[in-house]
Amino acid sequence: MGAKKVLLKNPSYNLMPLGAVSEIIKTPDNIELRYARWKTDKTPSLGTVLLLHGRTEYIERTYETAEDILKRGFDVISFDWRGQGGSSRLLENRRRGYVDDFNEYVIDLETIMNEVALPDCKAPYYILAHSTGSLIALLAAPKLSNQIQRMVLAAPFLGLGKQPIAAPLVKILAGTLCMFGLGEMYMAGGKSAGENQAFEGNIHSSDETRFERNKKFIREFKDLAIGGPTAAWVYAACRTMEEVNDIDFCKHINIPSLLVSAGNDKVVSNRTTEYFSKKLRSGKNITIDGAKHELLQEKDIYREQLLAAFDGFIPGSKKR
Repeated sequence: MGAKKVLLKNPSYNLMPLGAVSEIIKTPDNIELRYARWKTDKTPSLGTVLLLHGRTEYIERTYETAEDILKRGFDVISFDWRGQGGSSRLLENRRRGYVDDFNEYVIDLETIMNEVALPDCKAPYYILAHSTGSLIALLAAPKLSNQIQRMVLAAPFLGLGKQPIAAPLVKILAGTLCMFGLGEMYMAGGKSAGENQAFEGNIHSSDETRFERNKKFIREFKDLAIGGPTAAWVYAACRTMEEVNDIDFCKHINIPSLLVSAGNDKVVSNRTTEYFSKKLRSGKNITIDGAKHELLQEKDIYREQLLAAFDGFIPGSKKR
């Protein structure tokens, strides 16, 4: 398919790991994906970790985690899902978080595997995902069982956290809006990407330094940010959560998976995650008590527990 070079943002307060190869590559359905890959300087390389970030995120937000994984002796791939970051936006209004079907995200992941990981990065291949990225990894898992060896899924988006209205009604409302041609309207959050959100009372992270760093980045590089989810995105997410949680679907997930819940998560349902893990052929759920949703953007006391879980689950992993 070919690829073209692209520069990543590299401000002094959010430095990029050295040695990045960053390019744009096209999916089979003609979507441009921005990706970055790094080679570890440790020898021998233990394989490659694909970092799958959540809704609203982008490659630059994974720099710190990429550095952590590189130090453990793995190559790293990070990329932006369609509709966010530096990848193709799906609406004229770039701020609206939109997708029609989460299987479109599976196309993104398969493209990165087939066009970047398999030809350019060392096997075996692992996934470290967060939130929506974890849901997409599970949706894609039946197709990736011969390629991905293990998955660590942080705060997986398998069920909605506490909402003003009950979860089943969220799906009905979103579906009704889509039926009436209103799929592009915001369901929550509006156009704000959190650039003005106060740290106090936020439900995402208890680490003020990382929280403010991310806000500063969004203010400086507005084109990478998106706002709240649209009705179409919410409806697609609800359908995907139902599909993945179905016991018959779980029977086809053969990749050993470690699900890591944040004990103080208000965004996703930890009860759903715990129940889901029991349906997997090879799955386990652990909880990091006290942590908020964004485990990779949390205080070190929580974040290091996630990395320790990664070390314990991924063969050969340890900080070197």
